[in-house]
Amino acid sequence: MGEEPRPYGRADRRRAARLALAAGTGAVLVLLVFAGLRSVVLVGAGVAGLALTAAGAWWVLARSGPVRALALVLVVAAPTTVVVLYMSAGLLWVVLVSLALWVLALRTGRAALAEDIEPAGAREVPAAPPRRPFLIMNPRSGGGKVGRFDLAEKAEALGAEVVVLDPDRPQDVAELARRAVADGADLLGVAGGDGTQALVAGVAAEHDVPFLVVSAGTRNHFALDLGLDRDDPSTCLEALADGVEFRVDLGLADGRVFVNNASFGAYAAVVQSPAYRDDKVRTTLRTLPDLLAGESGPHLVVRVGTVTIDGPQALLVSNNPYRTDDPAGLGRRERLDRGVLGVLGVRVENARQAAWLLRGGHAPGLTATTAREVVVEADAPTVPAGIDGEALTLPVPVRCRIAPGALRVRVPRDRPGVPPVKPPMDWRRVRRLALTTVRTAAGREAGRPAPTRGGP
Repeated sequence: MGEEPRPYGRADRRRAARLALAAGTGAVLVLLVFAGLRSVVLVGAGVAGLALTAAGAWWVLARSGPVRALALVLVVAAPTTVVVLYMSAGLLWVVLVSLALWVLALRTGRAALAEDIEPAGAREVPAAPPRRPFLIMNPRSGGGKVGRFDLAEKAEALGAEVVVLDPDRPQDVAELARRAVADGADLLGVAGGDGTQALVAGVAAEHDVPFLVVSAGTRNHFALDLGLDRDDPSTCLEALADGVEFRVDLGLADGRVFVNNASFGAYAAVVQSPAYRDDKVRTTLRTLPDLLAGESGPHLVVRVGTVTIDGPQALLVSNNPYRTDDPAGLGRRERLDRGVLGVLGVRVENARQAAWLLRGGHAPGLTATTAREVVVEADAPTVPAGIDGEALTLPVPVRCRIAPGALRVRVPRDRPGVPPVKPPMDWRRVRRLALTTVRTAAGREAGRPAPTRGGP
């Protein structure tokens, strides 16, 4: 792989722990020294502003007409009022400095808790160049990345057979892939969106041939979690000449393969609308109120082992769990080979519960867990679903399961890689790491023999 940040050594982690304690202490002292008792008011105003903003956002989504208009005013007015309050008290700079120190404390504290060893990843094995690679490319994906980066020409120069899809003539990409394997293809690849990736990945797994991901889609979530370069999709083609291979899991929803996730509930219902592609925002705002209030759409019951989620408004079942402990890592998966589905269910009935979502994974309306199988039931014969962004309607019950190590993935040997995962913040461990260092150093000084006269 390409150059990755080296993990902190023990000395670096100790220094980071000390810096985290100093920055955290400084964040509190800045408020106390320059704001005094008013610091309590500042913190309370900030928390209240966040809660009101979250509540207003909920009302924008869940209501319509005049209530939605008033809620939109609240979303803008709440944070603005807090900032004006800080400015009128002449303490805006105090708040900003304290926040900056607090962010520094959290970043360095989490770095201090990182282990010396790198996290285990999928085991890579060297791979000989394929003899008959077959690639499918969607010229419309990612705003035309196939043409902009000359992907078809570059792939053909590396010996691949390339089929560029005709946007005006829909084609069955899975059938194209099966036909290619029958004709002797020993590698399948896709330059396109995650939905197309999933269809061809299913064929590759079925025939146990390696699969090449070319990051030519819009979001490229699968490519991101494989550690591929999303800025220049042509670098993915280097796997045809100098590649490595490893195995990853696949998710299945009633036999339909997904590489990222299957969604049920409000989002899945919204994308079913024919008007969604032409006007996403207007369609979403028009459809959501009835969905969130339970006045339209099926009532879902989700069974995850011994856990039952009754009536979630949104459900996400993912091929391996997404990170929820780090805002910077939301939408990313640490691993794709853990052999479990990630399950994220959300049920919010009022603005108060919406505000509680600010607590993240500890919010009462949020269920986050993992399982090897998830069963989605409903009070209707079918449910709308979004499989890697593709709108489908599935008969109930929908059984989602994980297929461990089902897919052989071929990637370039030299690639950006997946950023190392930092552990959640734990102030007790940070304090122990920093203070233990001090005590150990003091102990060494106390136990060191005094130098004798004339000695070195």
